[in-house]
Amino acid sequence: MLFGGKPLRDHHIPSCYGAWEPTAVYVPVEAFRDPKYFNLITSEVFGPFQIITDFDDLQMGLVLEIIENIPLHLSAGIVSNDVCFRNKILSNSVNGTTYVGIRARTTGAPQNHWFGPASDPRAAGIGTKESIQMVWSCHREIVIDEDEPKVGYKTPKPT
Repeated sequence: MLFGGKPLRDHHIPSCYGAWEPTAVYVPVEAFRDPKYFNLITSEVFGPFQIITDFDDLQMGLVLEIIENIPLHLSAGIVSNDVCFRNKILSNSVNGTTYVGIRARTTGAPQNHWFGPASDPRAAGIGTKESIQMVWSCHREIVIDEDEPKVGYKTPKPT
């Protein structure tokens, strides 16, 4: 456990929702190879939770193998400003919506996800079987979040 893992204190959220502190767990990259742990490590969890790992250049093949073994390939995030690293992952993976950059902000609902609010007649095509099919069978979406200049940064004057 890197941080979190405890219920929130002093809140008014009903206990049935399980309000927890943002939580991060470190898992060695080699653990992803073990079928006994793979599904647990790669399960989607709705909440402030993340799995963190690290790897070196020699383990890049393993990382790409892990990415390809995750079922459905719905979305991914590549948090790095290293353009060569980002391109290596992007050119060797098939995820749907992929968020890339220093923050790789993931909303789970990029601009092309128009399938909610379901059952609302004012939503036109939103929430229909056709809209869901169009979203999940569309082109690959890559959302790049480039680093922004720091506050107070001044562009150098040409010499």
